[in-house]
Amino acid sequence: MANLLAALGSTAGALNAFDQVLQVTQNNVANASTPGYAKESLPLEAMSFDLATGAPGGVRAGQIESARDQYAEQAVRRQNTLLGAAQQNVSSLNALQRLFDISGQTGIPYALNNLLQSFSAWAQSPSDATARKNVMNQAAGVANAFQQTAAGLNSAERDAEQQLQSTVTQINRLAGQLQQENVQIMSGSKRDPGIDAQIHSTLEQLSQYGDVTALQQSDGTMTVLLNGQTPLVVADKQYQIGFQLGEPPSPTYPGRPSAVVTAADGSDITTQTTGGQLGALLNIRNTVLPSYIGGASQVGDLNTLAKQFADTVNGLLTPGGTGVPLFVYDNANDTNVASTLTVSSSASASALTAVDPGPPSVANGVPLALSALSNSTQISGATFSGFFGAMAGRVGSALNDATNQQQMQQSTLAQAQNLRQQVSGVNLDEEATTMIEFQRAYDANSRLLTVLDQITQDAINILQP
Repeated sequence: MANLLAALGSTAGALNAFDQVLQVTQNNVANASTPGYAKESLPLEAMSFDLATGAPGGVRAGQIESARDQYAEQAVRRQNTLLGAAQQNVSSLNALQRLFDISGQTGIPYALNNLLQSFSAWAQSPSDATARKNVMNQAAGVANAFQQTAAGLNSAERDAEQQLQSTVTQINRLAGQLQQENVQIMSGSKRDPGIDAQIHSTLEQLSQYGDVTALQQSDGTMTVLLNGQTPLVVADKQYQIGFQLGEPPSPTYPGRPSAVVTAADGSDITTQTTGGQLGALLNIRNTVLPSYIGGASQVGDLNTLAKQFADTVNGLLTPGGTGVPLFVYDNANDTNVASTLTVSSSASASALTAVDPGPPSVANGVPLALSALSNSTQISGATFSGFFGAMAGRVGSALNDATNQQQMQQSTLAQAQNLRQQVSGVNLDEEATTMIEFQRAYDANSRLLTVLDQITQDAINILQP
């Protein structure tokens, strides 16, 4: 009789274990599409079976195990960081490229070409009032083209600053979510698969904004670091990063601040921040744009071009100290040349001098020299148009590299996600197989339990007087 009762107990225990396995399987299927979810499994453990000692044997459910692989998770986050940087570079450089049209139909190249052609026409008719007036009109067009391009670059700086502030806000918001999830874990939800899924989904979102490192602690909480050293979340504490504009001490060109990202303690982490959208935006704002429009320590190529062109034209128009300069600009700060370049109020069509006093004196010497600027190397061994073309070429080359990088990273990220899916994702075919397997085992044990119950009942009936 005792053996029958032991068999009944063992079978009932098996049914309970099988039921728990089926619940885990059902949960996996239900969360197959949940962001950040990793499949779970419930191993079964054989109980001691020894007839001599009376150990009844059977099976029991072990501890639920997660298939989460932290190396696979970090690989996905790393590729997501690289993709975030590439996407930001493509977006920012596309906007920048529109300011550097090298087709010759718009912008600075178009205006320069028109002005140089007007110089040539003036050289053919040095006393023609119409030709002189056309020179003035085309000079105004050149000044306007430089101002518009400078305004576009300054606008790109402001856009980058707004995006930097938005990105920092997003990083702090997501870090706040992770901090709250750590609080839930510390309150007793260490093994909650829902919270675990939320944490890793949030980490993946966060990784596109910056280079984050996630370290799971023994208590189940996640420590999150930016750039591998700046804390964002530690246990139940969040450390917010900040954004501001700042100039270095004693800048060469005042009024051209750089973007600065700070840690929660106020320390400057700008140079350390190179990954994700945040790193890409910092590079665009602090390196790429200042190389064109100027910064605290550099003039910027657009200002260099504007100043050199204006000074060259003015020099040719005032031979021997006579004549009137055509262009004026803010000469107090060389980073403002392009944005302030304009036609001098003292210049007029009648004031333009065509005579080069020499010796020897040439009646149309000034416009001839001006028209020759189209082919003379006046700036860094290049023509003015060639120098502008080199500027545009840098943008185009950088955009091409960023586009290629984006395409490569999209493919690499997909590979990393596929590998993670193979390791820890829910495979519906596997779950269906497990469900069928344990359903059959459940059915078999249910039948055995029915038989044992009947045998037990018969035995009781026989033993009754």
